[in-house]
Amino acid sequence: MTLRLALLASTLLALGACATTPAAEPVAVAEAAPAAPAVTPEAAARSEHDRLFALFTASDEASLKRNPLSAIFRGDMRYADRLGDNITNEYFAAEKAAAEADVAALAQIDRAKLNPTDQLAYDVFKFSTEDTLRGLQPDFLALNRVRPMNHFFGTHTFYPTFASGKGAAPFKTLTDYENNLKRHDEFVTYLDRTIGRWREGMAAGVVDTKLTVRNMIEQLDTQLKQKPEQSSYFGPVKQFPAEIAAADRTRLTAEYRQSITQELYPALRRVRDFLRAEYLPAAREGVGLMYMKGGPQLYRYMVKSTTTLDMTPEEIHQTGLNEVARITAEMEKVRQEVGFKGTLQQFFDHLRTDPKFKAKSREALTQGYYDVGRQVDAELPKYFSTIPKAALEIRPYEPFREKFEAGGSYSSGTPDGSRPGIFYFNAYDLPSRTTPGMTTLYLHEGAPGHHFQISLAQENTALPPFMRFGGNTAFVEGWALYSETLGYPMGFYQDPYQRFGTLSDEMLRAMRLVVDTGLHSKGWTREQAIKYMLDHSDMGKTDATAEVERYIAIPSQALAYKVGALTIQRLRQKAEAELGPKFDIRDFHAQVLMTGALPLAILEQKIDRWVAEKKAV
Repeated sequence: MTLRLALLASTLLALGACATTPAAEPVAVAEAAPAAPAVTPEAAARSEHDRLFALFTASDEASLKRNPLSAIFRGDMRYADRLGDNITNEYFAAEKAAAEADVAALAQIDRAKLNPTDQLAYDVFKFSTEDTLRGLQPDFLALNRVRPMNHFFGTHTFYPTFASGKGAAPFKTLTDYENNLKRHDEFVTYLDRTIGRWREGMAAGVVDTKLTVRNMIEQLDTQLKQKPEQSSYFGPVKQFPAEIAAADRTRLTAEYRQSITQELYPALRRVRDFLRAEYLPAAREGVGLMYMKGGPQLYRYMVKSTTTLDMTPEEIHQTGLNEVARITAEMEKVRQEVGFKGTLQQFFDHLRTDPKFKAKSREALTQGYYDVGRQVDAELPKYFSTIPKAALEIRPYEPFREKFEAGGSYSSGTPDGSRPGIFYFNAYDLPSRTTPGMTTLYLHEGAPGHHFQISLAQENTALPPFMRFGGNTAFVEGWALYSETLGYPMGFYQDPYQRFGTLSDEMLRAMRLVVDTGLHSKGWTREQAIKYMLDHSDMGKTDATAEVERYIAIPSQALAYKVGALTIQRLRQKAEAELGPKFDIRDFHAQVLMTGALPLAILEQKIDRWVAEKKAV
């Protein structure tokens, strides 16, 4: 992922500065002083536990102050009048100092005196903090801070939903409404600072791609064409809660309209005009990082950071080619099973174009996902011993952002369940979308994919905050892709077309290994990457184009899915083989899920310990 994305993730990892304890004054001890009471091993272990969790708590609290958005997403409103300034040199310096302090404090704790659960937390905290520090080193920071937004990951598209009254920001009290206006001011400041960062990159010769810039211009144009009363920013004043008095409603409506017309829209227009007039002519033609100054070194770092494994782009590219070949053979079996007489390519075209594989309307597509959700819910207790308390809602993307979004995504709820998790699906350009992949998409983005993994972690108050709310992409996306495979034992893929749908989604993740590395380390063009995806799957051109442009915008992120899923599948197969009749799928899933999103090597160590314990019983 880009550093902009990684830094937002790092706020969820709660890697703040730890509290320090003043050094004790030297004390003269009389010769006749009685011996100190012996410290039992249990007391010593307890002391190390307390020190460790004191570090976690202090680190988390400091991080929330630096990153108020993270607090809001948790339902913590103490800093809700702020958006944060995570684009300034001061911010990056504070993040680096906090991570360095955390590493130093952790080194003072004796890991050997901790129990196995605390050792796991120790290892995850160390791994995550050191990875954050690597991303904040001057050579990588200089390459990333000058590319603050792109069409796939940008505050210009995140903030309208966040502030819409339907996002993470609450609108229940008068204070909530007034805090939102204060955040608007910081959003305007942030937008102006992005222009400064882009200019800094132009001077250093580190610029983004023309493709990405054109997409951002189109996104901004789409927002600016909306009348103020139609914009997402005006949403909160269209749904005042009963507690807001009539006089306050009148005042707030006027203030929100003025903020949109006099502050937000002018700032968005300044960004759009700068991108169009100054940055686009300076942007680079080559879409891969290999064409950017310092890009090859940055990509190798990002691959390791994203996968949490010591893998090279070349290894991942070959793994992808192997997986594409394996899945292609499975697709051929489905083609033969349904009696299609043409080639696999012709079968792809059949699935893309036959009206029976199209949703008739946005409403029909929405109802289809509701139906899938009910069917999946009925099967989940057979595979999971703990079900999240948080509800899961199903929604289409809003029209203002749907064109550039993926086929689906997940937005997490709050730990207390006051805000549900949301599974978003894409209804843009319905004729280009097909229905066989609906079940597998829901399993991935909804339940038991992201919704289970994220909700079960943050609802587990026994975990330290960085494990409840943090994580890494390889685990998070690896689990979600693994979740798709549960559709087989659940019986959802007995229909060959539904089975082809999940093979298509698996193929997408395999192709990502090939295409992402192809774009950023082998010089592939955008058109070459799109053609590869169309040649090896039944994806429509709209989806394939959006996918490729996503990989261009956020290099390496797409590698996490398949690498993580392959790891979890391998660990399950290993556990099943070693435990035999002692293997319980519900227990295995609990081991994977109930301690948050672990780096893959640490997850493997945990599963190995669990297997050994089960065998010993």
